[in-house]
Amino acid sequence: MKFFDGGDTRIFALGGLGEVGKNMYCIMTGNEIIITDVGITFPSNELPGIDYIIPDFTFLKKNEKKIKALFITHGHEDHIGGIPYLLQSLEIPAIYAPNQAAGLIRKKLEDREIKYDRVYVYTEKTKIKFKNMSVEFFRTTHSIPDSHGIVVNTPNGTIVTTGDFKFDLTPIGPMANLQKMAGIGEKGVTLLLSDSTNALHEGFSVSESKVDEALSEIFLEHHGRIIIATFASNIYRLKHIVDTCKRNNRKIAIFGRSMENNIEISLNEGYIKHREIFVTPEEANQLDPNKVCLLCTGTQGEPLAALSRIANGSHRQIKLQPDDLVVLSSSAIPGNALSISKTINKLYLQGVKVCTNTSLSEVHTSGHGNQEELKLMLRLFMPKYFMPFHGEYRMLKTHADLAIECDIPKENTFVLSNGDVLSMYKGKITKDGTVPAGDVYIDGNRIGEIGSAVMKDRKIMSSDGIVVVIANIDTNKNKLLGNPNITTRGFVLIQENLDLIKELEIISTKAIHSKIDKHVNYSEIKSEITNQLSTYIYEKTGRNPIILPVIMDIKK
Repeated sequence: MKFFDGGDTRIFALGGLGEVGKNMYCIMTGNEIIITDVGITFPSNELPGIDYIIPDFTFLKKNEKKIKALFITHGHEDHIGGIPYLLQSLEIPAIYAPNQAAGLIRKKLEDREIKYDRVYVYTEKTKIKFKNMSVEFFRTTHSIPDSHGIVVNTPNGTIVTTGDFKFDLTPIGPMANLQKMAGIGEKGVTLLLSDSTNALHEGFSVSESKVDEALSEIFLEHHGRIIIATFASNIYRLKHIVDTCKRNNRKIAIFGRSMENNIEISLNEGYIKHREIFVTPEEANQLDPNKVCLLCTGTQGEPLAALSRIANGSHRQIKLQPDDLVVLSSSAIPGNALSISKTINKLYLQGVKVCTNTSLSEVHTSGHGNQEELKLMLRLFMPKYFMPFHGEYRMLKTHADLAIECDIPKENTFVLSNGDVLSMYKGKITKDGTVPAGDVYIDGNRIGEIGSAVMKDRKIMSSDGIVVVIANIDTNKNKLLGNPNITTRGFVLIQENLDLIKELEIISTKAIHSKIDKHVNYSEIKSEITNQLSTYIYEKTGRNPIILPVIMDIKK
């Protein structure tokens, strides 16, 4: 596709469409490209061994010299988590981020020993100009400080991306700048990209101040130790937990590295005060229970997180006490409900009280707007065209339907997939082509080395196991030395299936003899063993384990 010949502006997502997470959006005019956010998403159980998933940077690598800057809306992992991998893949001239996000990015790069000194802080007053485009910002409300939406002015029209947002009229932090949003809308917005995470939820989201009231009530009523698990990135939640502990004369001990990092950055930047109330786990254990609050990670039932280890009784610093109250100030991320339930059950088995978010106890609220807030955003900007982003397909489709209710013509809404391209020319937008936009798997230090074939093998091994056949062959005499040895993992227990294992030995022996009469060809022998065993095992068990023949050349 020729992207720079027609004088149009191109808009597309490399992540964030049809999924929650992995946000990455690109705008191109002339020979300039600007990028908004570079996030990660976490793998489902269908991707064993994968740590993270990041966007595919192939198109950007091919057009590296055209990239002008990366702009960050806020500091959550699904918007900044991919930055280290992007910087390892290509040259980014500058990163512009709000203050909190800039601190998190610098910490992330420092931890990975990536030297990069071009992270610049922007505010609502900042304006950045390139040859063909200019960028400005407006303040939004989210569950992390310094969240912003971004306005990109191009010769072909104005593009607004909201970032993640909600409308909270009694927030813990600053109010969203509704006046500036309305002013941008009055000037004219050609295309609006808006957060769809909570598009399926009717009404308005609960104010963060309501959560503050619920937590304050818990602190007043409970006189034992309080253990709170919440998202480490929800800085405003952490802020009012700290403020509540200060009012109630409780000290705080922190558990979980991400929690420690976010608290430290927030203390340094002044988002959270009262550094003096933080104590070490050892100090917390010496205090009276009614003087302690433990703040930890693990809201999603992650096996290695602090809360899971506390629930298991395996945490080396914290042991549950009968009068403890555990508060899960969080919501379940889709797919994690079972893990969370297991953790809660383990807490109950330990004999402690557990408080979760219900209509009777609002100890959590989302940082994303519900349907009425999405409509308000649409009314403030009054865009000519609309593209919902950041959400699964059903969320994007519902958001597009809300836009139609708000008087945007159906033909002017675009429910797209990652890689789909919009062409904007003199105020008119059409869908036009695609760019590469697949998933890239991160496995330890390996980036993109794990392909579909490896994942297929991992899935088979996780469900059907592996059968290893070890055979010793004298290549000088074309002779099999002894019977092949059969070993299995995740397939069957050998001691309970001796007849099956014996039959596999016999079949492997026949397969080898059929191929070594005149010469020894390792590839032919392995293929024959695999084919013969696969057929037999499936007929007998209905399973398809990985068959791994190992041929040892023994010369006598």
